[in-house]
Amino acid sequence: MNRLRIVLIYVVVLAVAMVGCSGDQATKEQPQGKPAAHGEARGPTGPGRKGEGRSAIPVATRSAFTGSIASYYKATATLEAEKQAQVLARATGVVEALMVEEGAEVVTDAPLLTIANDEYRLRLQQAVARTANLHSKFDRMEAMKAEQLSTEEEFEAARSDLASAEADEGLARLALSYTTVRSPFAGRVTARLVDVGQNLTLNTPLFVVADFHPLLARVHVPSREFNKLRRDQLVDLVLDSSGARLQGRITLISPVIDPNSGTIKITVEVSDYPANTRPGDFAEVQIVTERRNDVVLIPRAAVVTDKGETVVFVVTEAEGEQQAERRVVTVGFSDDENAQILAGLAEGEPVVVQGQRSLKHGARVKVLTESVAH
Repeated sequence: MNRLRIVLIYVVVLAVAMVGCSGDQATKEQPQGKPAAHGEARGPTGPGRKGEGRSAIPVATRSAFTGSIASYYKATATLEAEKQAQVLARATGVVEALMVEEGAEVVTDAPLLTIANDEYRLRLQQAVARTANLHSKFDRMEAMKAEQLSTEEEFEAARSDLASAEADEGLARLALSYTTVRSPFAGRVTARLVDVGQNLTLNTPLFVVADFHPLLARVHVPSREFNKLRRDQLVDLVLDSSGARLQGRITLISPVIDPNSGTIKITVEVSDYPANTRPGDFAEVQIVTERRNDVVLIPRAAVVTDKGETVVFVVTEAEGEQQAERRVVTVGFSDDENAQILAGLAEGEPVVVQGQRSLKHGARVKVLTESVAH
């Protein structure tokens, strides 16, 4: 019996010791007096109210507004000179002098080069002398015919010989004129193809002359757009080399459709452009095919794609906080700056234009910048 009492006392003491250790461990894991984390309740009731503890995401907004927007047909075209010609040699001989170089501005009939012309001058002198001789003979024959001292056949032969000599003289003068090569129109010399001392044959290429005013852009537009185009319609262009924005107008619309491509060729004339613009420069051509007025617009940057949907984030007020509301929208026309909203947004609602890509529905936000379109 005594041994049984001793065993029971030992078991009770051991149980009390284990309970005490468990309490010490709990005290270590949750020290007394430690402040609750931000957003958690200080008491045993657990976390605080919803939204407490979330940091606000800084954003910039802009209010949806009404305005005009257009749809464009865009294409790339090469700027061309309105007129361009390769000047060819029309006389044979050696290049004696060059009057212009590449890049020179020239007027119509401006001399470009001269060909050694001694032979052509001598031929002209011969033709002039022969014409003078036959003219005197014809005068005598005419006087003799009046006195009936010559026959009609002799008189007509003298007339024919004089006419032939005058034609030969004219050809000699024309050949001599070809030894001074002249510009066919006003423009700029874009290429010089010969050197002084070079021996020329007929049709040797000498220069290329181009008229840069105006410049032309030829664009092939799908035939379905044909009814949306008209002459003198304004066209926007953006130069590839400098990013400069130009404006032209449609001057020609082809009356036929290319059966191979199903397109119509239109010619756009650009009269006003920066001084450093040259033929051969690429330009993006934007032709307005439809314009819509008094529609709801927002900055294009506000529109994002999320989970296959087109959405914007609108800033709303809830429980005294600014929150982001994810809004699915339907977009109509878009240009470089704005997008048309067909459904899902009303004029005046503030949409996020900066910081929207990191937002989720219901996220707390802080508007740092807000602007209203006028």
